[in-house]
Amino acid sequence: MTSNQSGRTPLDGGSADSLRALAEEERGRAEQLAAFLEDVAEHGLPDPEQCVAWEELRERRLAELETGQTGQRVA
Repeated sequence: MTSNQSGRTPLDGGSADSLRALAEEERGRAEQLAAFLEDVAEHGLPDPEQCVAWEELRERRLAELETGQTGQRVA
């Protein structure tokens, strides 16, 4: 790969496509977070009795990592 006039080295097609896919996933997560924050601003915090405890979320995530069901991205 060679540098262009800005001194940056262009990525090959596959790498660029992977980064674009990652950017799209991040946009999706940002949209979800923004929607949640807007909902909290509009309606207040959820009832704690209706929420999932962080310990349970942690255990779910650890189980996902253990079984390889992480949905991890590879660039």
